[in-house]
Amino acid sequence: MKRSEMIARIKERTEPWDIVVIGGGAVGAGVAVDAASRGLDVLLVEREDFGKGTSSRATKLVHGGVRYLEQGNVSLVMEALKERGLLLRNAPHLVHDLPFVVPNYSWWEAPFYGIGMKVYDLLAGKYNFGRSRILSFEETLERLPTIQHEGLRGGVLYHDGQFDDTRLLIHLLATAVDHGATVVNYVAAVELQKDADGFLNAVVVEDRESGERLTAQAKVVVNATGIFTDETRRLSEPGAPAMVSPSQGIHLVFDRSFLSGDTAIMVPHTSDGRVLFAIPWHDRTLVGTTDTPIEQPSYEPLPLEEEIEFVLETAGQYLSRPPARKDVLSIYVGIRPLVKAAGAEGSKTSALSRDHTIQIDGAGLLTIVGGKWTTYRHMAEDCVDHAITLGSLKDTPCVTADLHVHGYLQNAQELGALAVYGTDAAAVQALANERPELAEKLHPELPYIGAEIVWAAQHEMSRTLDDALARRTRALLLNARATVEAAPKVAELLAAELGRDAGWAEEQVRSFTELAQQYILSPGASPAKVREA
Repeated sequence: MKRSEMIARIKERTEPWDIVVIGGGAVGAGVAVDAASRGLDVLLVEREDFGKGTSSRATKLVHGGVRYLEQGNVSLVMEALKERGLLLRNAPHLVHDLPFVVPNYSWWEAPFYGIGMKVYDLLAGKYNFGRSRILSFEETLERLPTIQHEGLRGGVLYHDGQFDDTRLLIHLLATAVDHGATVVNYVAAVELQKDADGFLNAVVVEDRESGERLTAQAKVVVNATGIFTDETRRLSEPGAPAMVSPSQGIHLVFDRSFLSGDTAIMVPHTSDGRVLFAIPWHDRTLVGTTDTPIEQPSYEPLPLEEEIEFVLETAGQYLSRPPARKDVLSIYVGIRPLVKAAGAEGSKTSALSRDHTIQIDGAGLLTIVGGKWTTYRHMAEDCVDHAITLGSLKDTPCVTADLHVHGYLQNAQELGALAVYGTDAAAVQALANERPELAEKLHPELPYIGAEIVWAAQHEMSRTLDDALARRTRALLLNARATVEAAPKVAELLAAELGRDAGWAEEQVRSFTELAQQYILSPGASPAKVREA
């Protein structure tokens, strides 16, 4: 995946692309994989970096959605459980089983949640990750040594999946490229052109690095821009009413000692109305999330003070050592592109469905929105099926249910810190072997080495410090302060790979340091915004 080659492909193309995908998040990447693996000519453009929005800010779970079962949305749960199983099968280097415990503090919780989890197992069928069962007090403490002991009666054990969201995203994009797709970041769709009959036939894109504008002819244009769906729709129909009801959720990251062991906690009911998770992730403890309606989407949403207090207070009810502000290593915020429901004005966003929606406007713009990370593959299949009909494209069946994701490798955990690279890990390690300085950690408190930064620049279109430290590695999410300290070293490595000068590196450190302040929670007054009364 070399950006210069991708730009050259756009310039050299004289025939219409079968599909031009706008949006480089989970759904856009999934559509590119699905279409390219069916033999279609695909161009994907992303105006920022891949996954800059929602797709890099998930709770890091591949799951069926226990709360959707409680809502009665059995079809969504069954779909997600099946997709969870397919992901484990097709990307074992990025997806793994994670045991969860629902702690019980009341007599009725064990039978109530125990029955619910048995139904969850039943719906998963052959895609089940492991059997659920009721745990005794002693078994619960064995799995969760740091759980709040007082009043604990036991727990209910069940299994779900865990992944690294942007590592999967980058490998999906690489999979699309392996099948002939052209994908490129920092290229914005700025205009949609129409033929004499008023149907879309081209996308004007702007290379945000060079400022050059190019025209990509297209048989079908797919809008997969997530939280920015409505903005893209209005390029086609300026007066299009909003489809998306954005809601944000925050996650706090703590030291691993807050949740020792390899089992996660799931709290099914909170005062916020959402499920709360405390999970082990990259040798840290990740706690979230909230559900707060917001007016407008943004790439770098800010946490609300009330959200921070909610997560800290709720986590403190279940952990024997209640976490405090000073314990937060990083805080990150994601926005859900929830689809507005008829008659749902004023209702809580936690009640909105996570089903996806496909809409085709009068000019033929195919919009896909909603859903969640776990169901990206099914969403993409549905989208491409519609695109084939809409554009009279070559009709071939979807193959992604059995398609290995780039880097596919069984027992990748044996690779240790490089496991998320799968078969690419050997090349990353070779860089470290060839240049010993690249084998050094970026920072003592971060798990990453210099070779990963160089690899990302050479083969994964990492163009900025933000790309390298927030998405190609997850350093910013794991320890924001340590990442700021590592930034000058990383900027030097990036500048050398990208042919940039010292002035560029200095500006990157300045802008990244400013950005990273949003991920740092001070022990005293919070830099986060406070909701106005």
